[in-house]
Amino acid sequence: MRSSFLFTSESVSEGHPDKVADQISDAVVDLFLSKDPYARIACETLTTTNRVVLAGEIRCKGVYENGEWAPGSREEIEAAVRATVKRIGYEQDGFHWQTFDFANHLHGQSAHIAQGVDEAGNKEEGAGDQGIMFGYATDETPDLLPATLYYSHRILEQMAADRHSGAAPFLEPDAKSQVTLHYENEVPVRATALVVSTQHAPGYCDDGAAGSDPEKYAVLRDYVTGVFNQVLPAGFITDETKIYVNPTGRFEIGGPDGDAGVTGRKIIVDTYGGAAPHGGGAFSGKDPTKVDRSAAYVARYLAKNVVAAGLARRCTIQLSYAIGIAEPLSVYVDTHGTGTVAEAKLEEVLPQLVRLTPRGIREHLKLNAPIYQQTAAYGHFGRKAEGNAFTWEATDLVEQLKAAVA
Repeated sequence: MRSSFLFTSESVSEGHPDKVADQISDAVVDLFLSKDPYARIACETLTTTNRVVLAGEIRCKGVYENGEWAPGSREEIEAAVRATVKRIGYEQDGFHWQTFDFANHLHGQSAHIAQGVDEAGNKEEGAGDQGIMFGYATDETPDLLPATLYYSHRILEQMAADRHSGAAPFLEPDAKSQVTLHYENEVPVRATALVVSTQHAPGYCDDGAAGSDPEKYAVLRDYVTGVFNQVLPAGFITDETKIYVNPTGRFEIGGPDGDAGVTGRKIIVDTYGGAAPHGGGAFSGKDPTKVDRSAAYVARYLAKNVVAAGLARRCTIQLSYAIGIAEPLSVYVDTHGTGTVAEAKLEEVLPQLVRLTPRGIREHLKLNAPIYQQTAAYGHFGRKAEGNAFTWEATDLVEQLKAAVA
């Protein structure tokens, strides 16, 4: 590991077209799990100018069984989709929660997938797909998330809160942030570049074209700069920090009207901002039998507890699965030279603390609940564990881990 370097991560707001798609897909997941905690959902969403399209495979008691929709279910799904877009704040000519065209192409789950995943006789529930999943934690921030990603998320969360409250009425829902930090001795010490591109009300730009207003742009730039200073630690922003606010000059057309959005295209934003490997599978739109989601959550949970226990300053965990098979095929731990315990010992101990089958993960982390829409913007990790939400962010294994490796 290099001791001194620059590293960059980005985030996108809840109004980014891909994030709109993620939140819609997870709204469908939550709706189904509220009806049936053992529902099967793989919901993909496409958003574009005044249009939302759903596709995927489902099975849910009281909603879709034996190839038939229950009365009113399709209307309930559409209402949940429109409510999600309304909550985000889209009431624009090119994308409005009341008027976009909606198409629902969800259909029944493949019987061949179901026979591999479902419990039957002495056969335990198998993994919903093959694949590799990674979890990561680092002591760079209190929430044990990479600092570049952590601050990228917090910048956009603050801007969204100000937009919703009316404190920043010139903001529109679509936005992106990017944070570049300078690390010395592997510790982030200052920001070298900060970028925000945010959709804005007419006139809040300075591109010299008709309708631009330098004074309004100054208000927008000063506001964003203030958010940077509010979010980043004291001393991180210096006279040498490069600050870019809407570097293209104008960003009035945004969201699904400006660019199509699809579920699962922001997987690096969702996880570790590029600071750790990613297995390739998206999270949103999937029920917790899909190990793309549940195993990635438990891998983060285990890695975070390793770091929280003081057994390493950085920890990466990989799990792998085969479709229809319950037990993981491999458990791999890397503490990047920062560990105080042999990685092989952790590989032995961790599966003893949490059973790493789909059912074991779901039960330990309480994943069969409608908790997922809130995960679909500003990261699935580095959040506060409360009740059944973000249980994978808890550090309740610390004492057991310490005892197991003593």
